[in-house]
Amino acid sequence: MEQPKPQPQHDWLTRLVGSWTFSGKGDMGPDQPPHEFSGKEVVRSMGGLWIVCEGTMPAPDGTEGETLMTLGYDPVAGKFVGSWAGSMMAFMFQYEGQLDEAGTVLTLDSHGPTFAPDAAPGTMAHYQDIIEQVSDTHRILRSRMVHDDGSHTQFMEAHYHRE
Repeated sequence: MEQPKPQPQHDWLTRLVGSWTFSGKGDMGPDQPPHEFSGKEVVRSMGGLWIVCEGTMPAPDGTEGETLMTLGYDPVAGKFVGSWAGSMMAFMFQYEGQLDEAGTVLTLDSHGPTFAPDAAPGTMAHYQDIIEQVSDTHRILRSRMVHDDGSHTQFMEAHYHRE
């Protein structure tokens, strides 16, 4: 089997490689103030075809939270693929996504447990993580829930700055 060659989409991901600091706010639910957070992330390449993003930050309960995101591009399927896992939950999100025409915004679709307080256990929801490359030294990650009617509710935004 021939070794796959990086595509332009892989080059887009490689632009994320490096050390970053981030800060942001997340919605903690009704009648609760937004949770402000900050941390660090190291992004490395695996052979030019995948990136691995390892993040750390203080969790709301005072422990250290860890996150792990993997992203690549599947040229046969014609889409970005990946996963996200965090030490704050026992569920791994699987991604499929597309880059916008301008080449600055990657929208990743996923399904996972709903955060709705009145939902039955095991109820799933549609989510999107959106990575916007503002510049070589600044990117934004936004997370939102997509509703059945196509509308969405953003619940997290973090700004990443290259160290």
